[in-house]
Amino acid sequence: MISEKVILVDEQDIVVGEMEKLEAHQKGLLHRAFSVFIFNDAGQLLLQQRALSKYHSAGLWTNTCCSHPRPNEDTLTAAGRRLNEEMGLEAELEHKNFLIYKTKFENGLFEHEYDHIFIGKTNEQPKINKNEVEKYEWMSPTEIKEKINSHPEQFTVWFKMAIEKFF
Repeated sequence: MISEKVILVDEQDIVVGEMEKLEAHQKGLLHRAFSVFIFNDAGQLLLQQRALSKYHSAGLWTNTCCSHPRPNEDTLTAAGRRLNEEMGLEAELEHKNFLIYKTKFENGLFEHEYDHIFIGKTNEQPKINKNEVEKYEWMSPTEIKEKINSHPEQFTVWFKMAIEKFF
């Protein structure tokens, strides 16, 4: 895995430092992240199944893309960058809200994130990066909520929280 740093923040999203990404996940320190939700004109959300090689939440379904801005990188800019890197898409993104969450995974790692939620729209089909994404599917919010209710174990923690809170 390539060493990458994340931005450590407090609960007001004020920068308090930076740290190597894996170390931040090992220590469970709050850091800045983002989740992108891309819809089409039919109101369907573009979901991705995370690559099976991911070090946490591998193979789980989640929002269109998610990641962390790099130190000194604007969060909106980072969201657009990762949308292109993971899904091969470009879209105008709008900041919708944020959520703060902390969860521990079976492998001992933590996600403790100040997660900025961005939404956008496109009717383009993605060109997925197989290092990041196993596959994708367009689904209506109603279908997503039904699948989460019947098979919650198939979805990432942050995605379930965001769907419940914002969609």
